[in-house]
Amino acid sequence: MSQAAAQSNEGAVLEQVIVTAQKRQENLQEVPLSITALGTAKLEELHVTDFADYSKFLPSLSYTSLGPGFSRVFFRGVSSGDNGNHSGSMPSVGIYLDEQPITTITGALDVHIYDIERVEALAGPQGTLYGASSQAGTIRIITNKPDPSKFAAGYDVEGNVLDGETGYVAEGFANLPLGENAAIRLVGWGKRDAGYISNVAADRFYETAEITINNADRAEEDYNDVETYGARAALRVDLNDSWTITPTLMHQQQESNGAFAYDPSLGDLKVARYRPEHADDRWTQAALTVEGKIANLDVVYAGSYLKRDVDTEQDYSDYSLFYDITYGYTVYNDDGVIIEPTQYIQGKDRYKRQSHELRLSTPGDKRVRFVGGLFYQRQQHLIEQNYKIDNLTPVYEVTDWPDTIWLTEQKRIDRDYAVFGELSFDITERLTVTGGARWFKAENSLAGFFGYGEGYSSSGTSGEALCSDFAGDPIGDRSGWVPYTAVGTAPCKNLDKSVDEDGVTPKVNLTYKFDDHRMVYVTYSEGFRPGGVNRRGTFPPYDADYLNNYEVGWKTTWMDNRLRFNGALFLLDWDDFQFSFTGQNGLTNITNAGGARIKGIEADVEFAATESFLISGGLSILDAKLRGEFCELLDGDGQPLPLSDCFAPNPHGGPDVLRGAGDGTELPVVPDYKANLTGRYRFEMGALDAFAQAAFVYQSESRAALTAFDETILGKNRAYGLADFSVGFGKDSWTAEVFINNAFDKRADITRFAQCREEMCTKPYIVTNRPRTIGVKFGQKF
Repeated sequence: MSQAAAQSNEGAVLEQVIVTAQKRQENLQEVPLSITALGTAKLEELHVTDFADYSKFLPSLSYTSLGPGFSRVFFRGVSSGDNGNHSGSMPSVGIYLDEQPITTITGALDVHIYDIERVEALAGPQGTLYGASSQAGTIRIITNKPDPSKFAAGYDVEGNVLDGETGYVAEGFANLPLGENAAIRLVGWGKRDAGYISNVAADRFYETAEITINNADRAEEDYNDVETYGARAALRVDLNDSWTITPTLMHQQQESNGAFAYDPSLGDLKVARYRPEHADDRWTQAALTVEGKIANLDVVYAGSYLKRDVDTEQDYSDYSLFYDITYGYTVYNDDGVIIEPTQYIQGKDRYKRQSHELRLSTPGDKRVRFVGGLFYQRQQHLIEQNYKIDNLTPVYEVTDWPDTIWLTEQKRIDRDYAVFGELSFDITERLTVTGGARWFKAENSLAGFFGYGEGYSSSGTSGEALCSDFAGDPIGDRSGWVPYTAVGTAPCKNLDKSVDEDGVTPKVNLTYKFDDHRMVYVTYSEGFRPGGVNRRGTFPPYDADYLNNYEVGWKTTWMDNRLRFNGALFLLDWDDFQFSFTGQNGLTNITNAGGARIKGIEADVEFAATESFLISGGLSILDAKLRGEFCELLDGDGQPLPLSDCFAPNPHGGPDVLRGAGDGTELPVVPDYKANLTGRYRFEMGALDAFAQAAFVYQSESRAALTAFDETILGKNRAYGLADFSVGFGKDSWTAEVFINNAFDKRADITRFAQCREEMCTKPYIVTNRPRTIGVKFGQKF
């Protein structure tokens, strides 16, 4: 090496990364888990402000989405392509805000990322320490905490342009000491994302009704804009040298307009919608963390209360069109005149969630170490889905619900109880064995009303008729009906189901350290997801599904801490997985209907090439396939039919539709390859400190659905590559930069879906990423 090269490398070292994945503070390189950690600086450098931003840089993560706040997250290819319905399965990936879980049924909270200490992505089952919804992995969003030792404050402002539409981000924080033993940290943000999907004018002809409609009055370019506002306040009080309390309050409101999918038959980023579409997502979380010591035990209590209210309005005209085509679907007004059958949905979701964890741990520097505790959570989801047709005759309406042809008014409650623990023993200075287990008990209940009014039913059975059966009264006798209230008041209750189960998930790990910079580990672990009930009476409850993980991993640092190379090889067996699919009348059915085997490798690297040039990247390679046949249809005993009998009538005529998949079929939403690479070069520009950065993300093709027939309708999620560039400069406390995200304006297929069951609604939609965005940003810290 030349003398000049040696001098350029003198200060080239990687920063130590501290994580809390094992419920204690540890150096990332000493934790025998596959973890990707994005710290504060990295999040700022990559312009991460939300889930879609940081998910690009987590190689083991894939997801589906219907828009902000409605994303389903998957790790290591553990995906069956379920539809994410409110009455469906629990998520397979847990999401935490600090110590508190924030996972909800229909989608992860889209937490705005600002003043965040780090985002940790824990790949693989985390069933011992994190439990039910961490079957395949866990995401942890760790906020910056109040600091009594110093004042600090800062702000960032950004303006951006997307296809001529403008957006902005404004953020700020202040850390305010309140004496020597207390501090408060205040954070606020506002953000506008410009729209990029255009609602184009189009006609729609209902052949049976002989009515043509037009959406010209709703046509609008770039109509899916999003506005997000929020604030966080955290107080830290050191009661004495041993005990600290940290209450936190966080609120966010996100309003989005339009659709976040386009219709490829109309052209790039174009859709034709005939009814208003809007979502208003408001949530507040109050949390309390108490940390202290009793003798030599570290004690942590973490409790939280989350309230989330979501109001939505959706166009459902595809359903109306295809039912008109297939069944001669007609509806009438009060005068008996055939009217426009276009349906739309007004939805209200009311979530309440509380969680409590009490955890004890022994000192981390002892030869024998233990962490364990108790956990309880209760999730309540009040569901209202109001399917409406304007000017509908009262004969067809659900009683006391004007213009409502179908109503869902339900209360879902999920309870989880757990006792967990992990014990580590240093057999030698280099060899450590860890064993852990989690006993869990899960309870799921679903009660309320669903169905048509008594005067209308395309299947011959109305929700109100079911009310009579449920009450034990003759059909048509309403004397025994008791109104049921969830969000609104339904005519009665025709659904009341519950199920409970318990079990144990184990973990065993063996870690060997070659020296202070290199180690290898072997792990067997299990993850689980609770079972639940089906609201359709002909479908039995579904059982918990389990994920068995066999993993060999390594954590290594080389070249005097200039090169970090970590990775893992794994094999996953997913037994009797839960599969949610849309059945008759648009009802979600869930069944345990198959097994899968996933083989893969994941790795990440960080290299300080010189003191000024840092390269980082990650890679995931997966082979995720069905193990055995899969059929979503059940026999009279509630068991999946053999694939040879797994056929359903084609509503449009022609051969019956195969509702299953054969052995070796690739799992949906799972790319064979996902990779990212980032290079950042720092240099001096006169008296200023400057930088230039480039980031690349690539994802290979993936299936859009599990069954072959559904994929013929939807197509495949195409491979894509994205590139982001930025340059900037600053001095002391301030920085300024110019960036261009998705520089080559490429389309990523995030999700493909149809508005109802694929053999009925044969029009596919594609949820995609944001097009090319150019922006400027200025920030200052004090």
